[in-house]
Amino acid sequence: MVAQDEQGVRIGLSAVVIAVRDRTACVLTVSGDDGLTALPFGPFDPVRDRTFERALRDFVTDQTGFRLGFVEQLYTFGDLGRASPRATPGPERRREVSVGYLALTADAVDAPPLDEARWTPLLDIFPWEDRRDGPAACLPALIAALNDWAATDPRRLIRVQTLFATLPPHRWNEGRVLDRYELLYEAGLVAEADRDNDRPVAATLSGLPMASDHRRILATGLGRLRSKLKYRPVLFDLMPATFTLSDLQSAAEAIAGLSLHKQNFRRGVERTGLVQPTGVMSSATGGRPAELFRVIDGDLTGGDTLGLPLPAQR
Repeated sequence: MVAQDEQGVRIGLSAVVIAVRDRTACVLTVSGDDGLTALPFGPFDPVRDRTFERALRDFVTDQTGFRLGFVEQLYTFGDLGRASPRATPGPERRREVSVGYLALTADAVDAPPLDEARWTPLLDIFPWEDRRDGPAACLPALIAALNDWAATDPRRLIRVQTLFATLPPHRWNEGRVLDRYELLYEAGLVAEADRDNDRPVAATLSGLPMASDHRRILATGLGRLRSKLKYRPVLFDLMPATFTLSDLQSAAEAIAGLSLHKQNFRRGVERTGLVQPTGVMSSATGGRPAELFRVIDGDLTGGDTLGLPLPAQR
């Protein structure tokens, strides 16, 4: 599903569309040509399409029935042999360029209209990124395998220790999603590494594999979003018109993969001045009624607008 010109350059577009559904961070996915989970993706036709973004919007709607709101360009992926995170040898070595886009939506209450599209939990794809209840269940086995792979190479060991915070003074950096995925790929611990090297797929602890290099693109998008939480109020793009502070914290935790300190988070939200109470109470949680809040009117993209705090539990 890519365009190709006379020089053998193919141009494709990929969409990372993220939402929070039932307090779970999800990404919009389709079924790839090989039956694997894939991001919505398609061709850019320089003759037919006026802009990359217009083409992206059209094929996402065609493939999923979902209409995109605001999108931002994420990254341009241009490796040789872009079926995998790294250039792969072969007789063609055709250059494929894919432009990735990131979109956030609050309009994901229902399933996508088309049967082949679905909202897939992000942490099913990256299970090692979930630290809300402590290190993920899959992590000890992955760390043991990484240490075996790195045992004879001090540089590899440092990367493992730094990225997975296995020893002090290293601390978990939730924004380095792509670096952790690429380390697991290099160590042969994700299914895509087996597939791309024509080995039987043996990786069983490392989450849901994706078509082509879509898990790499998604890791780039999730890492970008986690980093932006700290300096831009992008979390509100995932929220409905009114929400409780508990809803807001759950959404932040779902995206960051961290358990946040309740009182510190709420104090930080109040200090930003970005939300105001509506005077309406909600009992949707089934417990004590909680007040609904809404985002203040105005432009939240300005240079003086700050992100929300992420005070992790100790």
